[in-house]
Amino acid sequence: MKEALQIMLGLLFNDKECKELDYVLRKELDEMLLDLSDSRLEYEIRHAIANRYKTVFRMYARFASPKELSKYVRNRQFPIPKKQ
Repeated sequence: MKEALQIMLGLLFNDKECKELDYVLRKELDEMLLDLSDSRLEYEIRHAIANRYKTVFRMYARFASPKELSKYVRNRQFPIPKKQ
């Protein structure tokens, strides 16, 4: 089993770069929510998207306001059906 390598990065962004990162992460979250609602996607694809969503959401949570963050809290309205 591979061990996950954890690295902490410190980055400095100016205001314009922060706004751009905010925009990119929000758009990515929107796109993944749309994909998760698509029942035509196979289980493995939806599962991978859900895992990626968690990662991007945690990134966004580091600097988004609670009000903005609440828009992207994923409820279970898009359950990933079990593989049959």
